[in-house]
Amino acid sequence: MTDDILRMRGITKTFPGVKALQDVNLSVRRGEIHAICGENGAGKSTLMKVLSGVYPHGTYDGEILFDGEPCRFASIRDSEHRGIVIIHQELALSPQLSIAENIFLGNERAKRGLIDWNRTNHEAGQLLQRVGLDENPVTPVADIGVGKQQLVEIAKALSKKVRLLILDEPTAALNDEDSAHLLDLLRGLRDEGITCVIISHKLNEVIAIADSITILRDGRTIETMGMKTDHVTEDRIISGMVGRDLESRFPPHEPHIGEEALRIEDWTVYSPTQRGRKVVSGANMTLRRGEIVGLAGLMGAGRTELAMSVFGRSYGTDISGRVFRDGKLVEIRSVRDAIKHGIAYATEDRKRYGLNLIDDIKRNISAADLPRLAQRGWINDHEEFRVAEDFRASMNIKAPSVLSITGKLSGGNQQKVVLSKWIFTDADVLILDEPTRGIDVGAKYEIYSIINRLADQGKAILVISSELPELLGLCDRIYTLSEGRITGEVAREDATQERLMHYMMKGQEQIR
Repeated sequence: MTDDILRMRGITKTFPGVKALQDVNLSVRRGEIHAICGENGAGKSTLMKVLSGVYPHGTYDGEILFDGEPCRFASIRDSEHRGIVIIHQELALSPQLSIAENIFLGNERAKRGLIDWNRTNHEAGQLLQRVGLDENPVTPVADIGVGKQQLVEIAKALSKKVRLLILDEPTAALNDEDSAHLLDLLRGLRDEGITCVIISHKLNEVIAIADSITILRDGRTIETMGMKTDHVTEDRIISGMVGRDLESRFPPHEPHIGEEALRIEDWTVYSPTQRGRKVVSGANMTLRRGEIVGLAGLMGAGRTELAMSVFGRSYGTDISGRVFRDGKLVEIRSVRDAIKHGIAYATEDRKRYGLNLIDDIKRNISAADLPRLAQRGWINDHEEFRVAEDFRASMNIKAPSVLSITGKLSGGNQQKVVLSKWIFTDADVLILDEPTRGIDVGAKYEIYSIINRLADQGKAILVISSELPELLGLCDRIYTLSEGRITGEVAREDATQERLMHYMMKGQEQIR
């Protein structure tokens, strides 16, 4: 029996006007964890969709050999029948159904045409134990966090007798603890003989867990490396991904900090769903023109809640405190008020809240400030097109035209559309919530360059990020948040990961 459980040879996949994959080759050894790395748009997810039957045989050129046998999958059901299971970045779970129902959805445990609930819940419990998830199988999926939902997806794959498990960005939305648990689980599955293919932008995790790495760039295979034999480093992976060495992960920037642009005082926010629970407590913060300010905090610290509540009270209840713009007290009670006062908020979840994925780039860019394009109540299509084209050029949005559907862009280009939308409003205070989440290192560099350019134009920028190296490399000053309270304010020259973590982990008893 060959050492390779999977071979893909000469895979070419074309969409209208775009060659997504060109003569791609991939070999995966039996019982290994094989990572696939590449920039957004390099073809990683497309290759896995070809393998799993999302793109059926006949829609691509090339051959797939699984266990030495040619495969011509017409659907996902065909690939799952062979033991190939893919878990997409957007989890395919039904939130109102129980964990057990989700695990066996489409693969029900039935007897005489009726679902055997005792067997369903019993087998689900066994699978949950196997993935290290201590939850009752009858618990609705809506009641558990994203990290646990990822484990439910893996339990679902195990129920299908998986032999090759494909995970697309499995830790993108997880905190450090959940990510570590998931990686430990994958190591355990490898020890059981299950082969894993993982797509990830988190290169430190790739190096920690992978046995082999294949790099794709512009739809082509660049190289495959063995972790034990090829002296793999993050810099070497990055060089293969982007086709050049990145001497620095962050573009050079000389700050020119001006007058105060935004100040919040004694800002307090209560949860809209848990009566009496403070999610932000007495926060004070100042942003200056030309300054990039970071906001660091552990998962659940209240970073997004603080940002959204300041942006027109779009989160929270019983909000109190004061907002000053250019030193003057202002009332901001709606998103419209926030935009009128030059405040913009780019959400951390661009696909759900930041963009209309089924509409084109042009409409997405103009959406936040349509009145600017209106003449006698009608949108000036010519002007809307011109504005969008200007942003496509200045932001380097990689798309054939501004009429391209936004949902078909890579993550980095979608993020550029989000930024373009808010820059179009002429906002001079930009709150960017996880602006580089789910995008590759090359696209991150471009986003950092855009942020620096905006600061040089005199805009005040607040960057919320879960990645401390990102805040340290980008920001002029960093606030830390713990349990809804500002616990520290650190200048760039004094900031270290250890110091930030010290402030981020302060409990309420230490803060008072």
